[in-house]
Amino acid sequence: MQSKILQLPTQKVAYYESSGTGAPIMLIHGNSSSGLSYQHQINSALGEKHRIIAIDLPGHGSSDPAAELSAYSMPGYASVVVAAAEALGMQDAVFVGWSLGGHIVLECHNQLPQAKGFVIFGTPPLAFPPAMEAAYLPNPAMGAGFKADITEDEAHAYVTAFFAPGTAAPHTPFLTDALRTDGNARAGLAASITPDGYQDEVEIVAHLTKPLAIFHGDKEQLVNAAYISELTMPTLWQNKVQIISEAGHAAHWEQPEQFNARLEAFVADVT
Repeated sequence: MQSKILQLPTQKVAYYESSGTGAPIMLIHGNSSSGLSYQHQINSALGEKHRIIAIDLPGHGSSDPAAELSAYSMPGYASVVVAAAEALGMQDAVFVGWSLGGHIVLECHNQLPQAKGFVIFGTPPLAFPPAMEAAYLPNPAMGAGFKADITEDEAHAYVTAFFAPGTAAPHTPFLTDALRTDGNARAGLAASITPDGYQDEVEIVAHLTKPLAIFHGDKEQLVNAAYISELTMPTLWQNKVQIISEAGHAAHWEQPEQFNARLEAFVADVT
């Protein structure tokens, strides 16, 4: 996929766009990843039907590093997503976030009044202080997502944890993206987990007025499905978490046919 460049007030960000012109979908990637992780959505029948945009967050993929460390935070990332949506005419899109991207989507929900709905996956909504031991499964590889400097071995273990057990992580784009991500983005994210550093996501999903879909790989190695199922979520699509079979954290890559079918059905329902 070839990236395009968007000049925002604070920086340049890269993005990828599908060929479709139907109801818009904006995709937000995870920590130390990029819009390239969504190539199975952009280059698919879903992308031929819908206008899909996948951006590279600051310091990730082909986007410029953030000018200030404070931009590597939930509010900082949310402001970029909102600015990109406005610049690209995507304010009325369905906003989809994977892992960190899901937290960002929840962070900017109240800045996107025209959004048709929200989809998160690999994202346990967190209050403050975050109940990390309940929300996440014990996996030592996850620590690399908060370190400024990571070795190739650490990056490999980190991205391998995105997939179902026994699955070899693809070198491109996941390992390549992890190694080229600005280390300050990981360190800044860790530093931003403070009081008032992000909105209470448990409260957000409990009071959300727009439709919310949650997808979850049944072989997830990082996120605890039991934690999510106990939350109050009155606008949860079909009143249940959508389970993607034979998929881990990166369900959109591992099982794109299942993922895309669920996403298309959600978009059809809300638009």
